[in-house]
Amino acid sequence: MGIKIVRANPRPGGDEEPWLDERGYQLADPKRGKEWHHVKNAVFVHTLEEAADLIERKRFAIRMGRKGLRPSLIQSSSLRIIR
Repeated sequence: MGIKIVRANPRPGGDEEPWLDERGYQLADPKRGKEWHHVKNAVFVHTLEEAADLIERKRFAIRMGRKGLRPSLIQSSSLRIIR
């Protein structure tokens, strides 16, 4: 079985999933200062396992979304990791 990262309280209309683009899954380190959430400061990883590790150990946020909604950055306190 794999790993899932889910939003604890998704926006109305259905579940949201970690957003994957050609660079990988986009995460943000809140210790980067006031511009921690900007794309120029993003950390990209290629697997959900790497993303889950950063979320659990370093409290990173991850960009999530679904078809029809613009992806948004979700803080670790609003996420559940299912193994």
